[in-house]
Amino acid sequence: MEPSRSEMCILPNGKGQDLGEEMCMPMKTMMEEEQNGIHHGRFDDPDSTLAENIEFLPNSEGKKPRFTDFEGKTSFGMSVFNLGNAIMGSGILGLAYAMANTGILLFLFLLTAVAGLSCYSIHLLLKSSGVVGIRSYEQLGFRAFGITGKMAAGIAITLQNIGAMSSYLYIVKSEFPLVLQAFLKADTSSGQWYLNGNYLVVLVSLSVILPLALMKQLGYLGYTSGFSLSCMVFFLSAVIYKKFQILCPFEEFSSNSTLAQAHSNVTLDHAHGYHNGHVMVDDSHCSPQMFTVNTHTAYTIPILAFAFVCHPEVLPIYTELRNPTQKKMQHISNISILIMYTMYFLAALFGYLTFYTKVEAELLHTYSRIDPYDTLILCVRLAVLTAVTLTVPIVLFPVRRAIQEMMFPNKTFNWIRHVIIAVILLTFINILVIFAPNILGIFGIIGATSAPCLIFIFPAVFYIRIVPKDKEPMRSTPKIFAACFAGLGMLFMIMSLSFIIIDWTTGSSSTMGGH
Repeated sequence: MEPSRSEMCILPNGKGQDLGEEMCMPMKTMMEEEQNGIHHGRFDDPDSTLAENIEFLPNSEGKKPRFTDFEGKTSFGMSVFNLGNAIMGSGILGLAYAMANTGILLFLFLLTAVAGLSCYSIHLLLKSSGVVGIRSYEQLGFRAFGITGKMAAGIAITLQNIGAMSSYLYIVKSEFPLVLQAFLKADTSSGQWYLNGNYLVVLVSLSVILPLALMKQLGYLGYTSGFSLSCMVFFLSAVIYKKFQILCPFEEFSSNSTLAQAHSNVTLDHAHGYHNGHVMVDDSHCSPQMFTVNTHTAYTIPILAFAFVCHPEVLPIYTELRNPTQKKMQHISNISILIMYTMYFLAALFGYLTFYTKVEAELLHTYSRIDPYDTLILCVRLAVLTAVTLTVPIVLFPVRRAIQEMMFPNKTFNWIRHVIIAVILLTFINILVIFAPNILGIFGIIGATSAPCLIFIFPAVFYIRIVPKDKEPMRSTPKIFAACFAGLGMLFMIMSLSFIIIDWTTGSSSTMGGH
């Protein structure tokens, strides 16, 4: 059965169109595309193509954009939950370290600013999508700048999600050995292979992540998103509880009980908990700082930007919304960001007030310095490991789709290519995780490059390019604000990269390597 004419009027995306579909597009768009030399193939396999590429109908004359064959059924509340889950990531584990290097007030200001800017950038995306009726970030770039915009958006999404997957697997690498150590009561110096994080991250990738990543449709993995978010809520609850259990100065765990007892005899009067088998530390750091600037402060903004990136998922969630409107989706985005903003600040605040300047770049690793056999922390590690492991396949799908859009634009779904791309991606990410010096480098570099593009630059320039001049002239206030927004993103990218390079060249970042 041939698809109806309305279903064949899909925006040019390199996947192919019906021969007569140009008649469904405005004449101006046709002439521009002919001048650009854009070539369209045939819509050979609609069912296979729709598995990884479902687009909006073009904005025909006098009609509002509408979907091809998809009717949104997701409620307002579930859409808030889905977008919140897309925002939440492993970046929450590095926020306490960010607060330790900025101070509470400066961190709160930066967090508020990034959250507000994220809301504004989503507004720009929704406004642009409302004009041309596109729900794909890559296709929005294609509509604005042709193949160049499509490639730029695809590369940014690829870098961003590879950075996210790398951070997730780094958590597996650093935390999984500690969980096994606590279960088996084993000594880390025993040299057993199952306590080596490099072996474990490969094992998890092959046994859990790869089979899930080979599924044809992303919808099959949707059942894991709610559970992943609930695991992060449990993590936050444990961080708050531990603040009132661990008193500063905290005592570091020592496997040598004789030596630890000798130290504890000297400092017994100052100990308030965790006495046996621990070594006391100096209490000079046990006071919160409201404002702090040091060489590591440069990492703070990239970490925050990385934690709030959800822009590639905004338009797909907009598509699935019941009775979708731009105002309704903007409210969903604002509420989701507000919820995540609250969780981020609480996790950073109570993590920082627990360890102060002694907090590490990966918060959970700091708790193991006190008691690696703590039951609650063991459960938290299991929850976070489960959450990040199940999130990796979900994050891998947009990367694979972006790669296929860039490298195989005219090809329909193929199982061999589907599997090969997943295997290559996981292999590359495992190599990156095993040889990366620390998780902070991943957050800093990726956050300083791809995050500014997805949050600041692309939404602004797409908005300026797509919104017609007869509706908003180039010198109108909204487009001036959008241009300033893009300039802010460029400034943020240049400054962040410069600070990180300076930090590395001075050798100060070497003190943070290896947990």
